[in-house]
Amino acid sequence: MNRELIVRSSSDAVDFALLKDGKLTELHKEEDNNDFSVGDIFLAKVRKPVTGLNAAFVNVGYEKDAFLHYHDLGPQLSSMLKFIKKVSTGKLRDYSLKNFPFEKDIDKHGSINDVIKANQSLLVQIVKEPISTKGPRISSELSIAGRYLVMVPFSDRVSVSQKIGSNEEKDRLKRLVKSIKPKGFGVIIRTVAEGKKVAELDKDLENLLNKWSAMCKKLYRARTPSKVLVELNRASSILRDVFNDSFTGIHVDDETLYGQIQDYVQEIASGKESIVKLYNSSVPIFEKFGIERQIKTSFGRTASMSKGAYLIIEHTEALHVIDVNSGNRSNKAKNQEDTALEVNLLAASEIARQLRLRDMGGIIVVDFIDMVKAPHRRKLFDHLRDEMKDDRAKHKILPPSKFGLVQITRQRVRPEMNIKTTEENPNGNGQEVEAPIVLIDRINSDLEKLLKGPAKDNSITLNIHPFIAAYLSKGFPSIRSKWFLEHKKWIKIQPRDAYTYLEYRFKNKDGKTIY
Repeated sequence: MNRELIVRSSSDAVDFALLKDGKLTELHKEEDNNDFSVGDIFLAKVRKPVTGLNAAFVNVGYEKDAFLHYHDLGPQLSSMLKFIKKVSTGKLRDYSLKNFPFEKDIDKHGSINDVIKANQSLLVQIVKEPISTKGPRISSELSIAGRYLVMVPFSDRVSVSQKIGSNEEKDRLKRLVKSIKPKGFGVIIRTVAEGKKVAELDKDLENLLNKWSAMCKKLYRARTPSKVLVELNRASSILRDVFNDSFTGIHVDDETLYGQIQDYVQEIASGKESIVKLYNSSVPIFEKFGIERQIKTSFGRTASMSKGAYLIIEHTEALHVIDVNSGNRSNKAKNQEDTALEVNLLAASEIARQLRLRDMGGIIVVDFIDMVKAPHRRKLFDHLRDEMKDDRAKHKILPPSKFGLVQITRQRVRPEMNIKTTEENPNGNGQEVEAPIVLIDRINSDLEKLLKGPAKDNSITLNIHPFIAAYLSKGFPSIRSKWFLEHKKWIKIQPRDAYTYLEYRFKNKDGKTIY
């Protein structure tokens, strides 16, 4: 399996596309004006606790106050508040916590008014970026993520990712981390630490401690609110979380960014920096790797799948709804149940991709095609879970109901990726139409249905606008010649001056429209 990261830079943003065997699976955008990214740590000031919500509104410098619930305070809040007070006044210069006297944990079921007061300073971390009309969601239980480990100040607990299946490996990693872990810091061992040696874990932990010390130095006489620790830029954070030995290429079209990424890859995977390549061509990088076309076909209300099947994706204020449609899909299956299973399995793979690609979060309800047999529903459920294993966002999937509905909850930490795929109608009537770049894909799909369907036509003529007709038939190899090689049939193309740019018809030898 090949994985590639394509990085496109512009004056005000950087776009990152993650490809899996050439197929777009994730799309991220890092903008210069995003001052509240997930993972950033702020020295903030409590605006006011609200007893009824058992929460507080906190000023982090955003136009709307951030929301901090009692359950997100962390059990070691008292210790952290004491530490902040001493460090910010200059009374404590040792940031290691090994000699720091810890306070008693706060009551798990206590009240917000018992532990924090208005105008109090505290350290908070962004756990959810501002979305729609809401301010950031924050936590005062801090965590600093590295390549293999996540460090949790004011804790002594060591835990291991549940995605590491071997109990022996879990025990080995726990023993190693306990032997190198400094007092006063908890550690979460990430999935990518599996099989790693103690030297690699120790180096990662040392980097995290250096980050912690650098952050604490900023606390001395710091004003509130102020950012004291910046999460890695999006390129580095993506590499930190998803980079593995299956990566075959990282292509960057900006020389400065190329140098930064190469240095980071050398740091986390020495010897692999050669896969980072500077892209220098007159053809835009997203065009070269087919990403623009995939964006046009993957976003929008309708998402196409192979052989005519498609998804309808609707977004409401409360949830996302996805409807699975078989379309006019030609199929060799003997009965409707087998066809439903085949389309549903195909849809499950595409839905798992769409959730990551659009970064859809909250509640997602999927209306699969009804299946009568319980083993088929179980097979669909298992397949969907397998396809979503690579999803880094926390999620939960419920088995299909008798109505064929599957409910998914998926963590949402930043605004959903929303790209407009419709364009102004080239016929000039003021309306918007599906992107013309998708037209050839639709023609290919319709042609396949006609040639492989139950009522096969041996003689087919495609009637289409002269501009599109020339695009299909000119050059070598032309799209029409590719059709001939694939289907072993020659498709006649008839230019029609009366047709609009995006209009086409398939006709049989008698001139009757068949599609």
